[in-house]
Amino acid sequence: MKRLLLLVFIPLSLLGQNTIGLPDIINYSKQSFNAGLQNWDIKQDANGIIYFANNEGLLSFDGTNWNLYPLPNKTIVRSVTIGFDGKIYVGGQDELGYFSPAKNGQLAYHSLTPLLPAADKNFGDVWDIVSLNRNIYFRSSYKIFKFSNQAFATFSSLSEWTYLGMSNGVLYAHNYTNGLFLFENDVLKPFRSKNIFPANDPMTSMISIADDSTLITTLKNGFFLLTKEGVSKITTTNDLLFENARIYAATKVSADWIALATNNNGVIITDIGGNIIQRFTTSEGLQKNNVLSIFSDNQQNLWLGLDNGIDMIAYNSAIKQIKPTQQDGSGYTAILFNKKLYTGTTTGLYSVPISDIKDLSYTRGKFEQVKNSQGQTWGLTDINNHLLMGHHEGAFEIAENTAIPLSTKTGYWNFLPLSTTFPSLKIIAGNYNGLTLFDYAQNKFQSAADLPDFLESSRFLAIDQQENIWVSHPYHGVFKLTKIAGQGYSIATYKKNKGLPSDLNNHVYKIKNEVVIATEKGVYQYNPSTDAFNPSPYFARLLGNQSIRYLKEDPVGNVWFIHGKTLGVIDLSGKEPLLIFFPEMTNKLLSGFEFIYPVNESNIFIGGETGFFHLNYQKYKQQDIKPELQIRKVIATSKSDSIFFGGYFNTVNERQVQNDKHTPEIPNGLKTLRFEFSSALFGYQSNLEYSYRLKGLDDNWSDWSKRTDKEYTNLPPGHFSFEVKVRNNLGLASGISLFRFELLPPWYLTLLAKIIFFLIFIAGNFIFFRWLLRKFKKQQQKHEEEQKRLSYIHELELNKAAGEMVKLKNEKLESEINSKNSELASSAMHLVKKGEMLSKVKAELTQVMKTFDNARQAADIKKLIKAVSEDDNMDQEWDQFAKHFDKVHGDFVVELKEKHPGITPNELKLSAYLRMNLSTKEIAQLMNISVRGVEISRYRLRKKLQLPSETSLFDYLISIKPGS
Repeated sequence: MKRLLLLVFIPLSLLGQNTIGLPDIINYSKQSFNAGLQNWDIKQDANGIIYFANNEGLLSFDGTNWNLYPLPNKTIVRSVTIGFDGKIYVGGQDELGYFSPAKNGQLAYHSLTPLLPAADKNFGDVWDIVSLNRNIYFRSSYKIFKFSNQAFATFSSLSEWTYLGMSNGVLYAHNYTNGLFLFENDVLKPFRSKNIFPANDPMTSMISIADDSTLITTLKNGFFLLTKEGVSKITTTNDLLFENARIYAATKVSADWIALATNNNGVIITDIGGNIIQRFTTSEGLQKNNVLSIFSDNQQNLWLGLDNGIDMIAYNSAIKQIKPTQQDGSGYTAILFNKKLYTGTTTGLYSVPISDIKDLSYTRGKFEQVKNSQGQTWGLTDINNHLLMGHHEGAFEIAENTAIPLSTKTGYWNFLPLSTTFPSLKIIAGNYNGLTLFDYAQNKFQSAADLPDFLESSRFLAIDQQENIWVSHPYHGVFKLTKIAGQGYSIATYKKNKGLPSDLNNHVYKIKNEVVIATEKGVYQYNPSTDAFNPSPYFARLLGNQSIRYLKEDPVGNVWFIHGKTLGVIDLSGKEPLLIFFPEMTNKLLSGFEFIYPVNESNIFIGGETGFFHLNYQKYKQQDIKPELQIRKVIATSKSDSIFFGGYFNTVNERQVQNDKHTPEIPNGLKTLRFEFSSALFGYQSNLEYSYRLKGLDDNWSDWSKRTDKEYTNLPPGHFSFEVKVRNNLGLASGISLFRFELLPPWYLTLLAKIIFFLIFIAGNFIFFRWLLRKFKKQQQKHEEEQKRLSYIHELELNKAAGEMVKLKNEKLESEINSKNSELASSAMHLVKKGEMLSKVKAELTQVMKTFDNARQAADIKKLIKAVSEDDNMDQEWDQFAKHFDKVHGDFVVELKEKHPGITPNELKLSAYLRMNLSTKEIAQLMNISVRGVEISRYRLRKKLQLPSETSLFDYLISIKPGS
């Protein structure tokens, strides 16, 4: 019965003895990582990526993105390890193998099961995997496989193998029947000492605590110690607890502390002797108390593989949370007094004794509520070695963990001594309705009087070196109360008319012995000479004109401030002031009631929405973890996403740097690219900011931001290099990670296409040239034909014109000939008429002469007849006529004579008259013969000229030309 009671009450005792400060716990639900419920094993590669053996496959996490890699047979992955060769070895149900990066950087699975002998292929689950001396060892329930040089060796056992692990360079195995074994020279040998392990209690972990010492945990029987002398049981005061809790796994968290993953008690932190240091359960923020696996990463974060989900405890964080109550009460005020930490919350005042240690968050104890303090607690002040509490129900002094009323007036905010001497005989307290003076006498405080004529709520209170009292109200302004001897206090109000940037949200503080105002436009300081406020040059240089809500000076002169919902500090410990922000605290502060209590550099207490936060500032500044960065994924988007890079340039343990020779080519159709990147600084993600650029498109770095991805759309073809870097809030920056790639041009702009297009162009040009040549020849031929036609037409036209001209000339000549012929005919007729007349005249004169008797008259008539006879010389006149006729008719008479020498003169005359185309009648008159005589003469002439009957006499005569 006593043993049963111990099992029941030890967990309650443990809960009460937890440390007051607990690190942040980040919960990852199944919905977060989108994989199976249970996580059986955890490992980390050299680049910080965490891997989980999950129910649905191998699960990885890089601080931002989760990736699941199922096994081919969709089996549960029970174990995982990073091998000596940088491969991720996994074991499942009747399946074992490894993941390694494929050409595109994605992890691809390679099964080793086909290499096993047929008799060994039904081995069940693989629970442990160990990499040692270039060998990989796999443990299933009844077989241990050694994989070396692409071959397996099998170590079988009739009883169940319960554990396989390594410590101090030696590989150990355990089974229920024979206890501990070790591998020596590739032989599995029983350990030399007697088996002292309880039957049916499996080993669950081996932790090296010295070069020759190993701590062994078992499921139900706590700790054992392995040395060169043998194995011995470690008896602890918590053995019953360990038996009840069931230790599933363990890991080292520091040189002296280990973390135990238990079946029903969450995570227990103990020293090597089994003494409890801390505990993490659902009460402290775990999703489940059933922890299947545990792993301490390279930042000393604790990763928990739960029965349902994954948790991360930021165990080494410099920031821890303090919850004085089991409820989520807000933290308003805190103070160290008489070796106790007092914390004021919405539900009252709580205290806990503190340990004499540097980091007070590791104080183990339980907060107790101070008696009579229930309700809203506003402020705590140590004056004259008395602890005073401002409370919603009045002013109190805290003594022996009890609140003793000093004033029952409702609502006190704070207390300030009116003198710098010790003890201060007068103090002033700000309350809901003004200010109250308290006297100090005989080691007690007594309420004296309220300051008259001042009824403003006085939560923000300061006293300057001239003992003026400064009060600020966020909505009513800033007030200065100046004491006038014998007359009380004068009150002056300061708003925009006195230099402040606004009438609202002004908060008064005393920093560096000066009264300053935190405003929406920076920090302002009082100028006595002008009785007004001006921007503080000192704070303006450091903080600019950003909104400041809270200021607090710590013991070494650093100035803590709150901007919006962000905590920061002006660190003055170096040669130059350093501005440090704490992104981890963003949105966790108690907005409107901010509170900072700096005890020393190792202990800064900050009021939060749920309790308090403890900041070990010295440890925070000493964080020398330089952020590293990896490009985790490159996705090209079209109708669906295509992963062109899966996060690994080399094996998982190598530095992930792209080989210059391996530049992926991305098809042109995928013009939208998304780059995902992350830094595996778990627990510090809120401290990180990223900057990136895409060389080839823009050489300018982007502004620093929290984004862990970047998308580019409609990129032109070309060579690009995506570069990204990361920095933390302490100014430490990573190197540049880059991903080079080539965005291929569209198919019609590729080299092959250009060659084909060039050849097509040449061929096209050749064909076009040939076509043009043929067309030209056709056109030339057509042109020539046209030219010929035109020339022919022109020639015809010329000929026609010439013919017309000839015709006209001929017509003219004919007309002229006709005219000449007419003239000649007329002349011939004239000659005929003249001859007839002269003959008639001559005959008449002869008759007349016969009638004259007078000789003289007769002689005169003779002379006249003689003269007429001389004129009547027809042959001469004909010769003259023939000459004129030849001129007109081209020497027709001469040619006719030459051609027909036997022709008579009368025939010549007839021929001439016929050529002149005279009518028979006209010819008869000219020749002085009858018409019948003309016809007879024509007949005779035809015979003389020897003309055939079908030949026209006229045509023949017309054809006679010179040279014919």
